[in-house]
Parts: sequence; structure tokens; C-alpha cells
Amino acid sequence: MRIATIKALLGLFSLAVSLGAVAQTGSEASRGPVGPGNVVVHSALGGFILGYDIDQTGTEGILSEAVPLSDGNANVAVETFDQRTGKIIKIIDELQNSKDDFVTFGIFGNHVGLTEFEHVTTLYVDKRIYGVSNPLDSNKFTGKWTPPFSKATDIISGAATTQGFPTTAMIGFENTVNDFSSYVFSSNVAANTFGPVIQVTDTVFDWDNSPVMAMDTATNQAVLGGSNGCYGCTTEIGFVNLTTGEQSEFEGLGFGFINGIAVDSNTGIACTSTEDDFSVEFYDLANQTGIIVVLPGANNQAQSGEAVAVDPIHKLFLIGQEFSSTAPSGSSIQVFDERGNFVESINGLSLPASPAYMALNPGKRAGYVIVTPALTTLQSFTY
Repeated sequence: MRIATIKALLGLFSLAVSLGAVAQTGSEASRGPVGPGNVVVHSALGGFILGYDIDQTGTEGILSEAVPLSDGNANVAVETFDQRTGKIIKIIDELQNSKDDFVTFGIFGNHVGLTEFEHVTTLYVDKRIYGVSNPLDSNKFTGKWTPPFSKATDIISGAATTQGFPTTAMIGFENTVNDFSSYVFSSNVAANTFGPVIQVTDTVFDWDNSPVMAMDTATNQAVLGGSNGCYGCTTEIGFVNLTTGEQSEFEGLGFGFINGIAVDSNTGIACTSTEDDFSVEFYDLANQTGIIVVLPGANNQAQSGEAVAVDPIHKLFLIGQEFSSTAPSGSSIQVFDERGNFVESINGLSLPASPAYMALNPGKRAGYVIVTPALTTLQSFTY
């Protein structure tokens, strides 16, 4: 499916967007306000936040933070918070005037928090330790996670969001000379077990091309999105079997870097956002077909979509947008259904330039995102 087909589909989907907006007004009117909520989480020490997540079937969230000091060190901490009130429940660990830091990786499986501890002796990280909070509401570290990708030079750059499923996919790279490859592996974080570490062979997914990754739990595959990133460069959607290492790919829609990706494993539908054409793409992964839709009201690259999150309960994809195309100022989250129909805009946010993780609680149609410019707070929202 190439340019001519894409243009034809854009016309069809403009009509679908209009019809979808009309159809939803009655049935969706009873679910409450859409937009930023009243709950705001402030980091306990007032530091900038280094990773966060919320338990999709629980009541708590977790974040890490750092307060820079004048001597180059920092006060660092990892803490839990109440999703309902935003109040900090407990500081799990804290270091004062330290070169070290904590980074929250997320929540995995059933209520299992994962935090990285980066130890620095002089200038660079020389040791990485991973603490598990199982369950999260124990409000403490209960054990360690010991991945095979664990040397000081090995950097885990991302983890797929698969709460409720035992395993997740991890992506990272070996920060060594002349090796730009990305590597993926699976892990049951609670059980501290791992699949093989698999080198991704196509260079379009090399770490210096900033690939994005999700997991299709139904097929046990890492789903990658990549591009060489030049203006007008095409995209690729890749698959890596997390057991056998088998790899395949197909040419994607959209142009420039892929900024975000998410997969609904129940339906086999993936959504990506692309930089150059301020568009989002919806793929049937089994058939390797897709459609492309321009973000509502977008007319320039500054309004491109960033991170993508999936609500598998309501069959929705949420796309973060630093510069809103549906509000006169600020940031937005644009919501689409899995057929590519625009559903609604969550306006009035303040998102950073880099893709900001949307921590969702699909059962409550709610979530949290980080707030610029200080990056010391999380803002609740509903959709």
C-alpha cells in the first residue's frame, strides 16, 4: 500500500472521523468529563521525575526522582503514591548527596514494580542493580531482578507495557565501539526468568536510529518500529520471536522517525506515530496491512504525535502531542479507536518534547503524564 492508496484512504478516513464524532456524542456523554483531572502527584523531595507508572488493577503508582545539588551530586529517591489522591505513600529508598540515581522502569505482570539503581563511582555508571517491589503495595523492595543484559555498558532502553501478562519484552544495546545493534529479550519480572538475548539484524532498528518497541503477547513477539529518520524516509515494522529469535518485517506507512508504538494483543492491531507527516498509522499485524490518518487539525511537523498508549478494554489508542492541533495552546492527547476513527482530544496538558509515557488505568479510563517545564509533577487525566 503506497502513496496513491494512502491519499485515497485519507479522504475516506476524513469522512469516517466526521461520522465517528457524531456517533459517539450520545453514548459517550455519560462517562464524565474528558481532560486534566484534579489529582496531581508531587515528587516527595521536589526533584525531577525519572520514570513512573501506575498499577492498572491496583491503587498505587511508583516514581523515581532526583534533586540536583550545587556540587554535581543529587538527592535521589524512589517512592509510591496513591492514584486516587496523588499523595506520596512511602519513600522506598533515598540517598542524599549521591552520584547514584534511581530510574523507574514500570509495573509488570500483576502488581510488580521494577526500579533500576545506577551506581556511579567517578563520572560514569559502573554498576546497575534492579530492585523488584512484589507486590507494589508492599511499598518496599522485596528482591532483585538479574537480567542477562546486565554489564555496566549494557543499557536497557525500553520495556513493553504488558500489565496482567506474566512476561514482557525488553530492548537495549551494548554501549560499545562499533556495535550499534539493538537487542531484545523477554522476562517474567516476578519470577526473575528470561528468554534468550536476541540481536536485531536489520540496521534500521539500530539503537542510534531510536527504534520503538511493543509486545504482542498473543504471538510472543517484540514488535519494532524503525526508520533511518531522514526527512521523507520510509518506516519499517519488525517482528522478533522472543523464543526462537526468528525475525521478519514489512514496510510501514508514514515518514520520518517513528515516535511511538503500542499493540493491542487481543486484536493484533498496532498503532504508531510518525514525525514528518504528523500522522498515526494503524496496522493489522497478521495481514501486514495498514492505514494512515493525519492527526486532527495538524498541519505541520511541530504537531506530530509522540508516545502511543493502548487501552485494550475500550479498544482505544492514545497519542501524545506536545504542540496541540486541537487547542489554541498547550499539549494534547489525541484518542482514536482501533479502526482509525478520531474519538476525542484531551487538551490542557503540558507535555515535554521527548515522547512522554502515558501511564493508563484502562478500567477507570484515567491516566497520568509528566508536566513540563519542571518535570517534578504528574498530572492525572480522564478520557
